[in-house]
Amino acid sequence: MIRILALLLLLALPALAHAAELKLATWNLEWLTARPAGDPALPPELTPRTADDIALLAHYAADLDADVIAIQEVDGPKIAARIFPPDHYAIHMTRDHVVQRVGLAIRRGLDFTANPDLTTIDPPPLHLRSGADITLHLTTGPLRILAVHLKTGCRESPLTRTVRHACRELAAQVPPLAGWIRARQDEGVAFVVMGDFNRWMDPIGGHADQLWSSLRAAAPLTRATAGVGSPCWGGERFIDHIIAGGAATTWIEPGTLRVLVFRETTEEWQRRLSDHCPVSVRFQLPTG
Repeated sequence: MIRILALLLLLALPALAHAAELKLATWNLEWLTARPAGDPALPPELTPRTADDIALLAHYAADLDADVIAIQEVDGPKIAARIFPPDHYAIHMTRDHVVQRVGLAIRRGLDFTANPDLTTIDPPPLHLRSGADITLHLTTGPLRILAVHLKTGCRESPLTRTVRHACRELAAQVPPLAGWIRARQDEGVAFVVMGDFNRWMDPIGGHADQLWSSLRAAAPLTRATAGVGSPCWGGERFIDHIIAGGAATTWIEPGTLRVLVFRETTEEWQRRLSDHCPVSVRFQLPTG
């Protein structure tokens, strides 16, 4: 009996360890849709994924094996479920009426509540994308998670005193996003913001990034991608970020930032898979 009990305890150890750790990821799936080529909602040059392409993306999602994944450019929960199977993940998407929606894939067994979309980061007349907002109910307390996909086209240029249309639109998204962060800080809740920010955020030429500075003015934050480059498609700066606030700033496990690089390396595969690689980091949850 003692040997059997010892065996059962050993078998339980991975589950107990997994429960104390949370792997969070973000992945822009680049126009993931089942709409046919020529659909008026799609760019005319876009070639939608084949069944084989989607199966390969699902294989990479299984390799990623994250607990919560922020997903971007996804045309609804039905196509998302082909990448993140319903027996393994619940899918929560924003209610936006656009093809490039934002959402979250949450591992089955994790209790969560869907909060209202953060529509303020899509102020009229932008017609961009809302943020997907959930609360994970962990044994250690709530963890608020916001998935975002901000305006493209302004990775490093100034956000103020600019004539660039994309930079003005991105600048308009910063105050409401900072407001959401400030509200979580005032609540005293642990929180994470992750997704495609379309912004490098690291200092350039000794000057701090305006977007990152604005977010940090709202609350103390830790960015898992700070100061490092991404190996995705041959190397680039990160625009996909995972940012922790509140108590979660101390939960990031050092050295656990990972980029799942595709084995396929040609430009054709970049079009067939995604121009973004999954980015993940592990969080060690408090035990008491």
